[in-house]
Amino acid sequence: MESVDVVARNLEKRFGARAVSFLLVDLMGREMVRLPRAGEPPADSGPERRQLRGSVYDRVLRGQRIHEAPDEDGGVRLVAPVTNRGDCIGVLELSLPTVDDDTRHQVAEAAHALAYIVVTDRRFTDLYHRGRRTTRTSLAAEMQYQLLPSAPCCEAEQFTLAGGLVPADDIGGDTYDYALDQNTLHLSITDAMGHDTDSALLATLTVNALRGARRAGSDITGQARAAHQAVRAYGRGMTTGQLLRVTLDTGTCRLVNAGHPWPLRLREGRVEEVPMKIDLPFGIPVPATYRAQELQLLPGDRLILVTDGMQERGARAVDLPALIHATREDHPREVVQALTEAIHDAYEGHLPDDATALILDWHGAGAPRRTSDAGSDI
Repeated sequence: MESVDVVARNLEKRFGARAVSFLLVDLMGREMVRLPRAGEPPADSGPERRQLRGSVYDRVLRGQRIHEAPDEDGGVRLVAPVTNRGDCIGVLELSLPTVDDDTRHQVAEAAHALAYIVVTDRRFTDLYHRGRRTTRTSLAAEMQYQLLPSAPCCEAEQFTLAGGLVPADDIGGDTYDYALDQNTLHLSITDAMGHDTDSALLATLTVNALRGARRAGSDITGQARAAHQAVRAYGRGMTTGQLLRVTLDTGTCRLVNAGHPWPLRLREGRVEEVPMKIDLPFGIPVPATYRAQELQLLPGDRLILVTDGMQERGARAVDLPALIHATREDHPREVVQALTEAIHDAYEGHLPDDATALILDWHGAGAPRRTSDAGSDI
C-alpha cells in the first residue's frame, strides 16, 4: 500500500524533490487522477482530477519523454511517463531545485521502476483500480471491465498491440483479449448480444470459454467450438467474435470469423477491408462449423479489429478508413484513442452500443525495441 510513497521518499531524499505526485490515467482514458499519498486525508470533493486531452500529461504519454518546465518557486517541474511494455499507467510529477542530465536519467528510471511496482501491486489491492474510477460503475460495467486484459497495450519485438472500449450507456457486451505464448500471439474481439447484465453475463461466458480452451492447448478452431458450445449450453443469446493466432517468427495468422465485421488493414499507406469467410456466431441454436483461414502479415502492416458499434448508423459520421490513414504514423494506443474518441463525439457521449477497437502493428522478427528516456524497454 505504501510502494508509491517509497519511490516518492527516495526522490525527496536523493534530489530534494518537492510535490511528488503519481497520477493515474482513468478508465476512460480522458482524465488524470492523482493518487493520494499514504496517510493523506481524502478531499471532500473527491480525488484531484485533471483533463488529459491536450494537456502536458497527454504530450508526455504520447511522446514517452520527460517534460521539463520552470515551476512557481524557481525550481524545475518534471513530468515523467510511468509505462510498462507500452501500457501507459500514468505519470510521475515532481519539482526539483535544479536538474542535470544525470538527474533526468534517474527520474526516468524511477518512473519506469514505479510502473513495475504498480503492475505487481495491483494484483493485491484495489487502490489503483479505485483510483482510476471517475464515475460510478454499474454491475454490468464492472463485469465487463474485469473481462478485459489488465494492460490495454503490449509491446514486444515482433509487434505492438493496443485495445480500447467505449461502453454504451447500457453496456453492450463488447470485449477484447490477448495472450502471448513462447512463439504465438493470441487475439480475440467479441460482441455479446443484448445490453446491461444480460450481455455482460453472455460476454463472461464467451471469454472464459475461449480462455479455458486456449489454456488447455486447443487450436483456434477448438477455441471457437468451445465458445459456441458454452454459449449454446448456458447462455441466452449469441456472441459474434473474431479469433486470431499469430506465429511470431513468420507473421502467419490463422483467423476464425464468427459473424463478426471484417478486419481492416493498413498496408503501404492503403486502408482496406480484409475479406474473410464468415461462420455462424457463437451460441446460435444450429450445428456450427468453424474454419481457420490464413492471413499473412508483413512488416509494417497495421491490422484493425472493430465491433459493430464502430459501424452503427450514427457512427458512420466517422470515416474510419480516413481516420486510420490520418493516424498511420501514431502509436496503436493513440490510434485506438482517436477512433474511440471520434465515435464517442459522434454520439455526443451517448452510445447506443459499445464501440471497441483492437489494433496490431506487425514489425516482424528482429525489429528493434522501443526504449524509455532511461534506456529501459517499454
